[in-house]
Amino acid sequence: ALADAKLSEHASRMVAMKSATDNANEIVERLHTIYHRARQQEITSELIDVINGSNA
Repeated sequence: ALADAKLSEHASRMVAMKSATDNANEIVERLHTIYHRARQQEITSELIDVINGSNA
């Protein structure tokens, strides 16, 4: 009975940690997307400035 309780506890912890890991990976993925979009916007803005400067 004690072994079953320990096994159940460990299984429960593993499921909880898997869920936490999956959620953390999802957050990291979203942050990467936000970062890359912001970076691309900055690059685009700089290119527009360069183009506008050469047209002046």
